[in-house]
Amino acid sequence: MSLNSSIQHLKDSLNKSARMPVVFIGHGTPMNVIQENPFTDSWVQLGQTLPQPQAILVISAHWMTNGTTLVDVSDKPRTIHDFGNFPQELFDQQYPAEGAPDIAGKVVQLLAEFDAKTSDEWGLDHGAWSVLKFMYPEADIPVFQLSIDLSQDLEWHLSIGKYLSDLRNRGVLILGSGNVVHNLSQLRSDGGVHDWAMEFDTLYTNALEDRDTSVLTDVKTSLLDTAHPTLDHFIPSLTVVGASDPNDELHFITEGFDKGSLSMRSFVFSG
Repeated sequence: MSLNSSIQHLKDSLNKSARMPVVFIGHGTPMNVIQENPFTDSWVQLGQTLPQPQAILVISAHWMTNGTTLVDVSDKPRTIHDFGNFPQELFDQQYPAEGAPDIAGKVVQLLAEFDAKTSDEWGLDHGAWSVLKFMYPEADIPVFQLSIDLSQDLEWHLSIGKYLSDLRNRGVLILGSGNVVHNLSQLRSDGGVHDWAMEFDTLYTNALEDRDTSVLTDVKTSLLDTAHPTLDHFIPSLTVVGASDPNDELHFITEGFDKGSLSMRSFVFSG
């Protein structure tokens, strides 16, 4: 299905319900922020298509904790430039959205079983603002982030999404930002895509369509170690899947690869 028809199909389906969708974006390289390409075009169209949220909760691959789950309660989250060796234009970027401390505080309570805690020391990392810059360029919707606890297993991250799903009935857009395939050591500049990257992307997509979460959380899944030498970019997708429910429709907004080993697959669950 083409990008335009995927967006239109999503738009048509959203008329059926006021329940907020849940979104996963394959964000890829920070260079997307200063480039116009089919991926960033899709993020613009997606922001124009989704119902207007009261707040946005971002689960980003770039806020990693170990042994704790943190929720950012900043009034004015700072724009974090968490990368190096990129053009100055990237470091000049700002995303001056307000925070959502009241809602963030309620999320901490919602995640009491996960021993969640408040934090005001983070902000918006590039996994968040590099996507939101295109989806909501006016930065006029409050945004806050949830960290990913790397000490926990994949089932745990799927489960935390289930607890977050109630936010969908309260005007909160849950947005995961990472990549279905993410191996920086295997980047290519020749325009080719690794066979193992395509194979894992297909495996993930089929499991998603079948709602087979056992495949998604199986650490012994073929090629997982190659597709994700570290799991930080994989985990946000699981939390998004956990926040979906069986009545949701699944829409793939973009697919394809950047630099041979970064899957740009993005999807939306709506119901």
